[in-house]
Amino acid sequence: MYKTKTCGELTALDAGKTVTLAGWVHRRRDHGGLIFIDLRDRFGLTQIVFNPQTAPDAHRVGSEARNEYVLQVTGQVEKRPAGQENPNLATGEIEVYVTEARILNAAKTPPFVINKNEDVDETLRLTYRYLDLRRERLQQNLALRHRVIKFMRDWLDARGFIEIETPMITASTPEGARDYLVPSRMQPGKFYALPQSPQQFKQLLMVAGYERYFQIARCMRDEDLRADRQPEFTQLDLEMAFVEQEDVLNLVEALFTDLIHALAPERKMETPWPRLTFDEAMAHYGSDKPDLRFGMRLTDVSDLAAQSQFAVFKNALAAGGQVKGIRIPSCAEYSRRELDALIDLVKSKGAKGAVTIALKADGAHSSASKHMPASEQQAYIERLDGQTGDLLLFVADSARVVAEALGALRKEMGARLKLADVNALAFAWVIDFPMFEWNADEKRWDAAHHPFTSPKPSDMPLLDSDPGAVRANSYDMVCNGYELASGSIRIHSRELQAKIFSLLKIDAARQQARFGHMLEAFEFGAPPHGGMAPGIDRFVAILCGEDNIRDVIAFPKNQQAQDLMMHAPSEVDADQLRLLHLQIAPPPAQSKI
Repeated sequence: MYKTKTCGELTALDAGKTVTLAGWVHRRRDHGGLIFIDLRDRFGLTQIVFNPQTAPDAHRVGSEARNEYVLQVTGQVEKRPAGQENPNLATGEIEVYVTEARILNAAKTPPFVINKNEDVDETLRLTYRYLDLRRERLQQNLALRHRVIKFMRDWLDARGFIEIETPMITASTPEGARDYLVPSRMQPGKFYALPQSPQQFKQLLMVAGYERYFQIARCMRDEDLRADRQPEFTQLDLEMAFVEQEDVLNLVEALFTDLIHALAPERKMETPWPRLTFDEAMAHYGSDKPDLRFGMRLTDVSDLAAQSQFAVFKNALAAGGQVKGIRIPSCAEYSRRELDALIDLVKSKGAKGAVTIALKADGAHSSASKHMPASEQQAYIERLDGQTGDLLLFVADSARVVAEALGALRKEMGARLKLADVNALAFAWVIDFPMFEWNADEKRWDAAHHPFTSPKPSDMPLLDSDPGAVRANSYDMVCNGYELASGSIRIHSRELQAKIFSLLKIDAARQQARFGHMLEAFEFGAPPHGGMAPGIDRFVAILCGEDNIRDVIAFPKNQQAQDLMMHAPSEVDADQLRLLHLQIAPPPAQSKI
């Protein structure tokens, strides 16, 4: 056996025992005689001691060893001398005096330090990901990810759910994000697609009578990447038959509440989770995934602005827009340059500008003082409950632009002023989303969630008269400013599904070609059903305190969707292309101006 104990389990109770350990040299200290090495494996660290007087052969091995060498040692466990214990280490009461040692494998000097949590260029980290994964932080992250997934599996199993795998190569459904396509060798000119989600399969499992399904599902989408987005990601996919919205929300809330209590009991969490309609979230926070760990809500002052002679406010209201403000604490003394940076932020979200009122010790100072009398300014100050030291900022525009601009400002200032409790998990439900979004370029309606989402029963008459007013039977789980899951009660009637497809300008021929199997399945006794799919990567990242989901995924891609370690995507041999009946076309010629 390479080891009889791990490097994380020895205690004072093991004193006097002979053990064999194996692992990596984490840190080495040569005191001129005695050599001390912290030996590391996945389970922890153990200090081992090489004494030239009692074990000269082993000492020669210790002299040769360097960081990240792989060692096997045998020795006797002894208590550390009084006062030399390490309370920060699980094995800090003991050390192992080595009698035998051998180097299992030497190591080159790593391209970055592994035994310290130092910042390292991400390109270097991803190129040598197998070394990056040795670092303590990432080992802890992936261990927590394992425990999260195991808890989900056990919890759902205890409640009658069945884990069922669905295909990894299936038909392309280009109505969503871009598919990753897989050419078929057996069917020349035809392609499979990697699944964007198991959406259709899980609905068909409900038709098949399984009633409670789940899967730790791998999903692939060919879309532009950000810190919280990867071309392949993992979600807890679940679906239930004979349920309404409340059933789904209550089950998922109970799952995550129990999970937090079991795996992260130190985190603060309000229960039951608050619920916001989409309209409330946008009105108060300018976001459908608000961070509820701090206040700084948006305040509508349109009724006050309606009495103003200020042209910016008057013109926005005349065009059907609104005027809203936000109170930013302790920023009244911002310089002109700092104020300009805030205004540039709201402009980047579509706003034409912003009006500020700084509540300084000597009174209110407004960027629009020439156009706004003191009495009007005072009305805005009172509406926002402004206090000395506060900075008030107002945006006048369409409801969408106001929400996006002030929502982005709220998020930025919340982070800058450190208003959020980093130990809090502010879960919430956002419900009553719009069913459709107007696609101005294509002059048609798009599904706001996906085309299998059912409308609110009370809004069904509006499908013919006012689709934009129809609310969906959909819901999002949000936490700390991130969307962690989307779900919905699905359509289970062929007639309604065909009607929604038609409203989305999917004609009968395309309906049959792309979704004929779904439409036909609904004619064979499809039960009412619904579900959702919490994102495991983002949730684990929040639990680990990571800003980037790449730090909770073993082998992620970079922001150009490249695997720098495996050099993927890569070119393939001409013979492979020939077998797949493919050839690479030259890129289109660039026009010269």
